[in-house]
Amino acid sequence: MTVPVPKAELHLHIEGTLEPELALSLAERNGVALPYGSAAELRAAYAFEDLQSFLDLYYALTAVLRTGRDFADLAEAYLARAAAQGVRHAEVFFDPQAHLARGVALDTVLSGLGSALGAAPERHGVTTRLILCFLRDRPAEEALEVFEAARPWFGTLIHGVGLDSAEVGHPPAKFREVFDRARAAGLRRVAHAGEEGPPEYVREALDVLGAERIDHGIRSLEDPALVARLAAERVPLTVCPLSNVRLRCVPDLSAHPLPRMLDAGLLVTVNSDDPSYFGGYVEDNMDALRAALGLDDATVRLLAENSFRAAFLPADERDAHLRAVAGHRFG
Repeated sequence: MTVPVPKAELHLHIEGTLEPELALSLAERNGVALPYGSAAELRAAYAFEDLQSFLDLYYALTAVLRTGRDFADLAEAYLARAAAQGVRHAEVFFDPQAHLARGVALDTVLSGLGSALGAAPERHGVTTRLILCFLRDRPAEEALEVFEAARPWFGTLIHGVGLDSAEVGHPPAKFREVFDRARAAGLRRVAHAGEEGPPEYVREALDVLGAERIDHGIRSLEDPALVARLAAERVPLTVCPLSNVRLRCVPDLSAHPLPRMLDAGLLVTVNSDDPSYFGGYVEDNMDALRAALGLDDATVRLLAENSFRAAFLPADERDAHLRAVAGHRFG
């Protein structure tokens, strides 16, 4: 059996790890009616035309997440899969607004996620950080309310903020104030930009929000000056190849821009985004890239190294992980 290279996962929505089998199990447990009779029928619904069609199903299925136990089970299932695929550190996104809108309290969400994440180092050998994401298609005022409600967990369970959901028509600058508050509170800052939205959104995320990492960023290649800046400043880009194909941002993996991004000197990492919906976890993404693009072991090692360099880790932990990657033997 081939042992996966050690890696960090930096772009992972915990709600996007809800596998059909678990969704149906939680629906039964909580008395939630879903219009699918089997896991196979539900999986067949994952035929997305674009980001919005994905989001429609994604948010509909969050209805099964009701209790702290549900969120703990969700995170535990992800951590077990991630560990088996070589993940040693995960920076996990969650969308509190998607749950608050359904009447699920923030304390319920965080108690469940916190119990699983807290046990992850001992149970799975995986360290974690939790990143609170704001839904960019919701009002900025709502994001501010959620931010303030989450303050009791800053620095203990919540280590950063992010920006996700439908990108087009929702520029990063809309969330300047909440990101300013996050910076003042000492939180790390990331933002989705340049997947469906234009390169200008990447620049805005950096200059207006103070984002330290760009989630996706594949359209940055359309702007040579931006590419030069990202390379010079070593801004990490958390690329999600299978997601890009399933959401039709890239026609197929053989056309994926990752090789061009690496050739341009960009600090690229590979991640799974919403793996239950997009066909694979992080090592599955690596395997798919190997098959489609012919990535060699040296490139896979570089991507693994990049994942730890881009992670919000203390220097000693980062260096220990980098040594493990350097010593990894590919089978």
